[in-house]
Amino acid sequence: MNAQERLSLIRAGLSARHAREKRFRLYGVAAIAAALGFVAILFGMILVRGLPAFTQATLSLDVAFDPAILKVEDKPQRREGQSPAEFRKALLDWERKVTMLNFNRIVEQAVRAAAPGTTADARQALSIVETNARFQLRDMVVADPGLIGRTVRVDMLASANADNWLKGNIDRSLPDAQQQLSAPARALADQLHADGRIRFAFAWHIFTNVDSRSAPAAAGLAGAFVGSLYMMLVVIVLAVPIGVMSAVYLEEFAPKNRFTDLIEVNINNLAAVPSIVFGLLGAAVFINWFRLPLSAPLVGGLVLTLMTLPTVIIATRSALRAVPPSLRQAALGLGASRTQTVFHHVLPVTYPGILTATIIGVAQALGETAPLLLIGMNAFVAQVPATPLDQSTALPVQIYLWQGNENRNFFEARTSAAIIVLLALMLTLNAIAIFLRTRLEKRA
Repeated sequence: MNAQERLSLIRAGLSARHAREKRFRLYGVAAIAAALGFVAILFGMILVRGLPAFTQATLSLDVAFDPAILKVEDKPQRREGQSPAEFRKALLDWERKVTMLNFNRIVEQAVRAAAPGTTADARQALSIVETNARFQLRDMVVADPGLIGRTVRVDMLASANADNWLKGNIDRSLPDAQQQLSAPARALADQLHADGRIRFAFAWHIFTNVDSRSAPAAAGLAGAFVGSLYMMLVVIVLAVPIGVMSAVYLEEFAPKNRFTDLIEVNINNLAAVPSIVFGLLGAAVFINWFRLPLSAPLVGGLVLTLMTLPTVIIATRSALRAVPPSLRQAALGLGASRTQTVFHHVLPVTYPGILTATIIGVAQALGETAPLLLIGMNAFVAQVPATPLDQSTALPVQIYLWQGNENRNFFEARTSAAIIVLLALMLTLNAIAIFLRTRLEKRA
């Protein structure tokens, strides 16, 4: 083989290698594009389904607080010489009497005043208004008894069925037997919407109200949000210091023997254990053994702490291993002790990695559902927990509960809206991690 032939073979080999490299790059770009495409499709579907739930059909009615219906004596005032307990009892008795008044009749009259020509009966007229409207009017009278005898413009939430009808979530061509509202109620809702009495406003109550079964249109995420907040506080207080200190000891101080090797293997194995196993452990230990309250954020936080610890430990050890050995050797050479070397020189360098691992671990715990179901946090709780020991639910569990609601036409969009809120919180935590890591890296 002469030199020309050898040169041709070399060129052919180089061309083939360059072609393989080009194909490999194209495959990588295609894989990234496909992954981003699937993520875009997922987020797009969630946004398309969830964004309409952030607007809610609201009735704006002129409510006449008819004294002929609201027959109640004047609100008691504290008399001279009356003890606080006696005044409190008199006030509670008066509020109890106000609660027994027929506020549904007031709501019905307000609806009929807005649509004088309606053929809907009392039940049909009330079916387009959320059931908690009577409690809204009751609270207004309790706060200001002077409303009795006056006419006031009041905004009330439309019922879930009316909201479905007006948003087009139900096929209007379906027969009456398959409709959620009766024909007169549907006509009444359309008439009020055409007259501007029903409008679509931003649903602030999603963030301020708790879950509700009697008034589904007024259901919100306040209780679940506070429950998740308490759990994350427990995770941060327990998982972060325990995980970081464990990683520092294992990486910097622990002797290298079979016992520490066994601990490392178990930590790595725990990171791969399904989350539902931690839920079983939490139910057996924290509830059955320690007798902690069922469905309490404290128990949920303890379970999520156990689940997050391996992640924090492994990530912190990786950050410690990335520190150049020369930094430790220089500190020791200048007379620093082992402890001073670790805490004054090594740890400050690893703060960005430790902080990122911590926030990512907390964000992962925020989205866990399976372990919380096993400790009873799927129970219906219609209140905001005041302490971590009160019964509560969590955002991912609330999504699970809404997804299984029988009113699919309404809660399918509300479920996607809750997913948007949860994803926004997780993305915010990840953005904070990136921002703080960047700031700390610049300082280092």
